[in-house]
Amino acid sequence: MKPSPRKINFLLFFKLPSASLMGVRVKTISENICVTTVRHSWINQNPFNSMFWAVQGMAAELSTGVLVMVAIRESNKNISMLVAGNKATFTKKAKGKIRFTCQDGYAIKKAIERSIATNEGQTIWVKSEGKDAAGDVVSIFEFEWTLKLKQTSNKPFWL
Repeated sequence: MKPSPRKINFLLFFKLPSASLMGVRVKTISENICVTTVRHSWINQNPFNSMFWAVQGMAAELSTGVLVMVAIRESNKNISMLVAGNKATFTKKAKGKIRFTCQDGYAIKKAIERSIATNEGQTIWVKSEGKDAAGDVVSIFEFEWTLKLKQTSNKPFWL
Protein backbone atom coordinates (compact mmCIF):
# COMPACT_ATOMS: atom_id res chain seq x y z
CA MET A 1 0.00 0.00 0.00
CA LYS A 2 1.60 3.24 -1.18
CA PRO A 3 1.34 6.13 1.29
CA SER A 4 -0.87 9.00 0.20
CA PRO A 5 -1.95 12.20 1.94
CA ARG A 6 -5.47 10.80 2.32
CA LYS A 7 -4.24 7.58 3.98
CA ILE A 8 -1.81 9.41 6.27
CA ASN A 9 -4.48 11.91 7.34
CA PHE A 10 -6.89 9.05 8.07
CA LEU A 11 -4.29 7.33 10.26
CA LEU A 12 -3.45 10.66 11.88
CA PHE A 13 -6.95 10.78 13.35
CA PHE A 14 -6.41 7.46 15.15
CA LYS A 15 -2.67 7.48 15.91
CA LEU A 16 -2.08 11.21 16.62
CA PRO A 17 -5.51 12.57 17.51
CA SER A 18 -4.16 15.78 19.06
CA ALA A 19 -2.43 16.73 15.77
CA SER A 20 -5.60 15.91 13.86
CA LEU A 21 -7.72 17.99 16.26
CA MET A 22 -5.33 20.94 15.87
CA GLY A 23 -5.81 20.82 12.09
CA VAL A 24 -2.48 19.34 10.99
CA ARG A 25 -2.81 17.73 7.53
CA VAL A 26 -0.48 16.15 4.99
CA LYS A 27 -0.93 17.82 1.59
CA THR A 28 1.67 16.22 -0.67
CA ILE A 29 4.13 13.34 -0.45
CA SER A 30 6.86 12.37 -2.88
CA GLU A 31 10.11 10.48 -2.53
CA ASN A 32 12.01 13.64 -1.56
CA ILE A 33 9.43 16.20 -0.41
CA CYS A 34 6.55 16.27 2.05
CA VAL A 35 4.27 19.25 2.68
CA THR A 36 1.99 19.57 5.69
CA THR A 37 -0.37 22.39 6.56
CA VAL A 38 -2.07 23.78 9.63
CA ARG A 39 -4.41 26.75 9.89
CA HIS A 40 -4.41 29.18 12.81
CA SER A 41 -7.69 28.85 14.73
CA TRP A 42 -9.06 29.38 18.22
CA ILE A 43 -8.15 25.82 19.27
CA ASN A 44 -4.44 26.10 18.41
CA GLN A 45 -3.70 29.71 19.33
CA ASN A 46 -1.57 31.11 22.12
CA PRO A 47 -2.47 34.14 24.30
CA PHE A 48 -0.80 36.43 21.74
CA ASN A 49 -3.32 35.56 19.00
CA SER A 50 -0.95 33.50 16.89
CA MET A 51 -0.39 29.77 16.46
CA PHE A 52 1.04 27.97 19.48
CA TRP A 53 4.63 26.85 18.87
CA ALA A 54 3.88 23.20 19.70
CA VAL A 55 1.23 23.01 16.98
CA GLN A 56 3.79 24.28 14.48
CA GLY A 57 6.15 21.62 15.80
CA MET A 58 3.56 18.88 15.19
CA ALA A 59 3.12 19.93 11.57
CA ALA A 60 6.88 20.29 11.05
CA GLU A 61 7.70 16.92 12.63
CA LEU A 62 5.02 15.21 10.56
CA SER A 63 6.55 16.57 7.34
CA THR A 64 9.89 15.00 8.27
CA GLY A 65 8.48 11.81 9.78
CA VAL A 66 6.41 10.95 6.72
CA LEU A 67 9.57 11.06 4.60
CA VAL A 68 11.31 8.76 7.09
CA MET A 69 8.37 6.33 6.97
CA VAL A 70 8.31 6.36 3.16
CA ALA A 71 12.06 5.66 2.98
CA ILE A 72 11.77 2.83 5.53
CA ARG A 73 8.90 1.31 3.58
CA GLU A 74 10.89 1.43 0.35
CA SER A 75 13.88 -0.27 2.01
CA ASN A 76 11.78 -3.37 2.84
CA LYS A 77 13.65 -3.62 6.15
CA ASN A 78 12.49 -3.48 9.76
CA ILE A 79 13.96 -0.15 10.90
CA SER A 80 13.18 1.79 14.07
CA MET A 81 12.82 5.56 13.97
CA LEU A 82 12.89 8.02 16.84
CA VAL A 83 13.35 11.76 17.29
CA ALA A 84 16.41 12.30 19.49
CA GLY A 85 16.56 16.09 19.36
CA ASN A 86 15.09 19.18 17.81
CA LYS A 87 15.78 22.87 17.29
CA ALA A 88 13.36 25.61 16.33
CA THR A 89 13.61 29.20 15.17
CA PHE A 90 10.62 31.55 15.04
CA THR A 91 10.81 34.62 12.81
CA LYS A 92 7.24 35.88 12.53
CA LYS A 93 3.83 35.37 14.14
CA ALA A 94 2.12 32.33 12.64
CA LYS A 95 -1.33 33.39 11.43
CA GLY A 96 -3.53 32.01 8.69
CA LYS A 97 -2.53 28.83 6.86
CA ILE A 98 1.05 27.69 7.41
CA ARG A 99 2.77 25.22 5.03
CA PHE A 100 5.65 23.15 6.36
CA THR A 101 7.95 21.70 3.71
CA CYS A 102 10.68 19.12 4.21
CA GLN A 103 12.93 18.45 1.21
CA ASP A 104 15.38 16.02 2.82
CA GLY A 105 13.99 12.74 1.48
CA TYR A 106 17.19 11.92 -0.43
CA ALA A 107 19.39 12.42 2.67
CA ILE A 108 17.01 10.28 4.73
CA LYS A 109 17.17 7.51 2.15
CA LYS A 110 20.99 7.60 2.21
CA ALA A 111 21.04 7.39 6.03
CA ILE A 112 18.79 4.33 5.91
CA GLU A 113 21.04 2.74 3.29
CA ARG A 114 24.06 3.39 5.55
CA SER A 115 22.24 1.82 8.52
CA ILE A 116 21.46 -1.30 6.48
CA ALA A 117 24.98 -1.55 5.02
CA THR A 118 26.83 -1.05 8.31
CA ASN A 119 24.25 -2.63 10.63
CA GLU A 120 24.72 0.42 12.87
CA GLY A 121 22.31 3.10 13.96
CA GLN A 122 22.43 6.38 12.07
CA THR A 123 21.39 9.89 13.03
CA ILE A 124 20.36 12.56 10.60
CA TRP A 125 19.24 16.16 11.02
CA VAL A 126 16.36 17.15 8.73
CA LYS A 127 14.73 20.55 8.30
CA SER A 128 11.14 21.67 7.86
CA GLU A 129 10.41 25.25 6.93
CA GLY A 130 7.06 26.87 7.75
CA LYS A 131 5.76 29.65 5.50
CA ASP A 132 2.58 31.71 5.63
CA ALA A 133 0.28 32.54 2.70
CA ALA A 134 2.50 35.49 1.71
CA GLY A 135 5.52 33.16 1.44
CA ASP A 136 7.23 34.60 4.52
CA VAL A 137 9.09 32.14 6.75
CA VAL A 138 7.42 31.98 10.17
CA SER A 139 9.44 29.13 11.66
CA ILE A 140 12.16 26.61 10.91
CA PHE A 141 12.30 23.30 12.73
CA GLU A 142 15.16 20.83 12.65
CA PHE A 143 14.74 17.26 13.91
CA GLU A 144 17.44 14.72 14.71
CA TRP A 145 16.08 11.34 13.64
CA THR A 146 17.77 8.13 14.79
CA LEU A 147 17.44 5.16 12.47
CA LYS A 148 18.44 1.64 13.40
CA LEU A 149 18.00 -1.72 11.72
CA LYS A 150 16.06 -3.98 14.06
CA GLN A 151 17.62 -7.36 14.67
CA THR A 152 15.27 -10.29 14.35
CA SER A 153 15.81 -13.13 16.71
CA ASN A 154 15.24 -16.79 16.03
CA LYS A 155 14.61 -17.44 19.73
CA PRO A 156 11.25 -18.87 20.72
CA PHE A 157 8.88 -16.23 22.06
CA TRP A 158 8.96 -17.69 25.59
CA LEU A 159 12.71 -17.13 26.08
